[in-house]
Amino acid sequence: MFSETLLMNDCTTGTLAPYIPNSTNPWNRKKAMHLLRRLGFGASHSQIEAALEANPLDLVDQMIDNATNEPLPNAPSWKDWTVEDYQVDIDVVQDHLLEWTTVSLEAMATNSFRERLMLFWHNHFVTELETYVCPPQLYSYHKILQQYALGNFKIFTEEMGKTPAMLVYLNGVQNDKDNPNENYARELYELFTLGQDKGYTQDDITETARALTGWVIPVGCSESIFFAPRHDNGTKTIFGQTGNWGYEDVHDILFEQRANEVAQHICTKIYKHFVGIEVDVEIVNGLAETFKNNDFELAPVFRQLFKSEHFFDEANIGTQIKSPLVLLVSFLNDTNFTYGTDIVQFLGYGAGGLGQQLFEPVDVAGWQGDKSWITSATLTGRWQYIQAYVGYIYENYSPELVTFAKTLSNNSNDPAFITRSIVDHFVVNGLQSENAYEVATEVFKFEVPQNYFDEGLWNLDWEYVDVMVALLLIHVSQLPEFQLG
Repeated sequence: MFSETLLMNDCTTGTLAPYIPNSTNPWNRKKAMHLLRRLGFGASHSQIEAALEANPLDLVDQMIDNATNEPLPNAPSWKDWTVEDYQVDIDVVQDHLLEWTTVSLEAMATNSFRERLMLFWHNHFVTELETYVCPPQLYSYHKILQQYALGNFKIFTEEMGKTPAMLVYLNGVQNDKDNPNENYARELYELFTLGQDKGYTQDDITETARALTGWVIPVGCSESIFFAPRHDNGTKTIFGQTGNWGYEDVHDILFEQRANEVAQHICTKIYKHFVGIEVDVEIVNGLAETFKNNDFELAPVFRQLFKSEHFFDEANIGTQIKSPLVLLVSFLNDTNFTYGTDIVQFLGYGAGGLGQQLFEPVDVAGWQGDKSWITSATLTGRWQYIQAYVGYIYENYSPELVTFAKTLSNNSNDPAFITRSIVDHFVVNGLQSENAYEVATEVFKFEVPQNYFDEGLWNLDWEYVDVMVALLLIHVSQLPEFQLG
């Protein structure tokens, strides 16, 4: 069973000052793996080697710049379809939903920081696909997540609230001047910007709901528009500010009057997701100041955090339980084995079975993560999906297993060294004991007689090496340490 002792975290040190490698705190493989895997989905051997040749601060800038400049996926041919188009053949709805979910999963598999951010923001600005079941609305929601992932958070929030997916999910389409619906206004403050019971009252929610009226979806499954006759033009008081407020006014007032609360709430969520569940208040305070001083631009916050000596502190490395999507998609990139659309869809399906179906968080508060990812059922499920993919590689691309072992071990003929090289590629902090490495080595040795190793008769060109590597990968995937990143 998964051991909670692996999650024990010593007190972290380090500040938001930039991490400058030195003889006592060098830039090494562990830190490179930590950076690449927290900011993406896995890291291949070649990516880690390239990172080791770079300056870590330059590498952070490069990753953020690449994410900022990365083009959005091509819009689907059906992006402007409405319910009338789908009435011709209702089965096409599921085809289009699968198509765009696959596009999203394949984007994650490119190991982009933007896509890791997309998943983070998807779990912040939560919608559930089952409530709107409309491919064009899924596309527009997903596009906003990507487009503003490193942009201005105020604009991000404004744009997200107008997406059809959000208007349907939190009842914005039912919010009109004659019958205000408070659902979105409440979550705008409680979940999306301020935090539960932080700086708002029930009256603020009621008045905000009135100010947000007027947004409608004129035709089923279409884009949203502002319809003035449904908007409440009366006077409202929000956070002590009185006037004939509308949609944009709500956000102006929110970010002016509650800047501290917004900055604290968002930077705390960023810290918990990318650093650790136990929040360092001083670090979050520093990030919040940066957030406010940059008019709620997200990129400066991420640059400061990921360049900091605190982020690279040993106590923050290898301490987070990987979510199902991160676990399974990362394995593609960690191994760099061959895969196609069928495998991407299979792993996406697997993540759903393990509690993280893309575009279907459990509720408006999102996936809670951390220890909730691991139960007796989901743990064995994690093993099974990795084993299935390894089996697929063995059946179809077995030479890649041999090449993988040769690359990581520099074509060694020492089974203990090969085993350690493979294990340590996946487990950033290594195993807890030498005995654990010895057990793994015995798994790797398979049925090869011991004298072949002792006398130097065996090497990685030997028959059945593909079987040996496959068995070791399956063994590694079942270790508690493999679940952490």
